[in-house]
Parts: sequence; C-alpha cells; structure tokens
Amino acid sequence: MKNKEIQEKRMKEYFIQATRNILKSEGIKGISVRNIADQAGYSYATLYNYFKDVNDLVFLCVNDFQKECKEYTINQTSKTSDGIDKLKKIVMAYIGYFIEYPGIFDLFYIAPIGDFGTKQSTIDVINNSLDEVCETQWNYCITHNIYTSVQVGILKNKLKYTVIGLLLLYLNRRSPKSYSEFMNNANKEVEQLIRN
Repeated sequence: MKNKEIQEKRMKEYFIQATRNILKSEGIKGISVRNIADQAGYSYATLYNYFKDVNDLVFLCVNDFQKECKEYTINQTSKTSDGIDKLKKIVMAYIGYFIEYPGIFDLFYIAPIGDFGTKQSTIDVINNSLDEVCETQWNYCITHNIYTSVQVGILKNKLKYTVIGLLLLYLNRRSPKSYSEFMNNANKEVEQLIRN
C-alpha cells in the first residue's frame, strides 16, 4: 500500500469508529456531520473528502454491527450442540446483544427508514438481521427434519416480531421493570415459539 492509501484508510477508520461510538451510545439521534467530525477529531469538511454523506457511514456501521452481533451470538452459543436448543440460545444471545447496546437497537428497529437515505441494502441488512444469525440452525433443523421449510418461514416471522416487541417494550422501560423478569419472559416466549 502506498502512503496515500494508508492515510485514506486511516482517516476513513477514524470517521467510521466515531460513527460507531455515537450510534452505540446515543443511537441515530446523535448522528450529525458535526458530531461525527468532532468525535473523530477532524473538521466536518474533512469527512466529505472520504464519504459522500452520513448515510454512507451509517451503512458501514450497520454492516459492522450485524457482523458484531453474529460474532456475539456465535461466542455465546459455541458450546451448544446444533438444533432447537442452539437456536433458542442464539435468539437469547441476540436479545442480549441489543440489551447491551440499546443505541444499536434504536438504529435497527426504531429509526425511521428515511434516516437511511436511499440505502435499500442497509434496510435489507436490518430486516434480515435475526434471520441471518439463526440461518445455520434453521438449515440444520430443516435438513434433520425438525421443521419443514414452511414451518421455518412461519417461525422466522413470529420470532422476529416477538423479539423486536419484547425489546421495544423493555428498552423503553415500559415492561417489565427488572432485567431478570424481562429475560425470564423472553426465555418463555422464545421457548414456546420454538418448541411449538
């Protein structure tokens, strides 16, 4: 790599990391060109030398967060054998990831689509987030005749709406009031969906 390429990569990473930090702590509401530039330690004009707009940065972060979430679920479930139990643990780990990073939950599931500009690929990553982290186990369940592909399609939708709904209520501090009660409720709901 030439010095100019190394410098460009380094500068981009400063802005990407600043955007990631803001999204994790404040959610999409904290994103502005000036806020990102301040966090990165450069002028907002410098940001435009490396990115077309803020949506480019958000897109890169969404992809990074999805990869991070997938790695998190893999690490949390690595000692569990494939099948229904692992599927359940992956879903619970997915819930745990968003409990740990509520700003990312806001970005994925509360921010209006218009906040992403015209990046349909960003919206697709978000819409398929839970499906993607569970994909290996869904395939395992189909190939081992635990579920049919039709059943998997139905379960994917039910799980997605249940998980998002549970997180939405908890992260907005509406219900339930304690973390342990929330996790207990989530565990029961996920168990019931997967076992039935």
